[in-house]
Amino acid sequence: MKESLQKRTHRLLSSNHLQAKKKYGQNYLTDANVIERIVDTSQVDQSTTVIEIGPGLGALTQKLLEKSKQVIAYEIDATLIPVLNREFSESPHFILKHQDILKTSIDEDLKALGLTKQDPIVVVANLPYYITTPILTKLLEESTMINRYTLMAQYEVARRLTADTNTKDYNALSVRMHYKTTPSFAFKVSKNVFMPPPNVDSAIITLTTKKPPKIENEAFFLDFVQRAFKQKRKTLANNISAGYNVDKARVNALLEAEGFATNIRAEGIDVKGFIKLSEAFYKTLYVTHET
Repeated sequence: MKESLQKRTHRLLSSNHLQAKKKYGQNYLTDANVIERIVDTSQVDQSTTVIEIGPGLGALTQKLLEKSKQVIAYEIDATLIPVLNREFSESPHFILKHQDILKTSIDEDLKALGLTKQDPIVVVANLPYYITTPILTKLLEESTMINRYTLMAQYEVARRLTADTNTKDYNALSVRMHYKTTPSFAFKVSKNVFMPPPNVDSAIITLTTKKPPKIENEAFFLDFVQRAFKQKRKTLANNISAGYNVDKARVNALLEAEGFATNIRAEGIDVKGFIKLSEAFYKTLYVTHET
């Protein structure tokens, strides 16, 4: 009889004298059906190289190895390295790296394996909730080789990552995701399928990378978006006026000149709108004064 994931998790933790570490946000997934759905959602096949972040005890890793070309797993917890090496000792397509993903150059590792931008490369990961945004931000900013992401995140964060305009979840993070990816909410995951169970439910999302629109000053665009959502109940004009210490009448004039209502809020503006506005404000606030 095949060992259940719950029994496997108990066995590996017990036999290796391990327990889930809060400092690494470890919650082990113990539902085979959820793992199957994650792998199906990721659309990996025998040509795909998978990057897994935080493989834990390897429950998801096993299924990914069955479906993909190879799995490159990044694990920060030293106590899990020997467990993973033993579990997958017979798999030539398992590459384990004892590294902090936030201090790693993914593209350099991929190139060292002979991979190029033309190869299908996807991230499939159950991300630690406390560093979901830093990990995602780093990968999207630094990697030019990852094609797609299938991620588990805290439910509320997943809603924000994939939110569209004019919804309560739409915020600066949503804009950043739409800027570099096509985000999609896949399905919700109950907290009860983890060991130990976290305090909140989770969700699976997908992000398909795309070439972002050309922006004259990307740093200002990202800063502008952040300030635009500073206080969600306030209008964009109020937030921008306060954020850049600019007279509100001047902000309103710029909004009208670019075809936006003066009472619009940030959640009513899509990526193209933010690009248009940020470039107009940048030219008015900075470039004009420099010439």
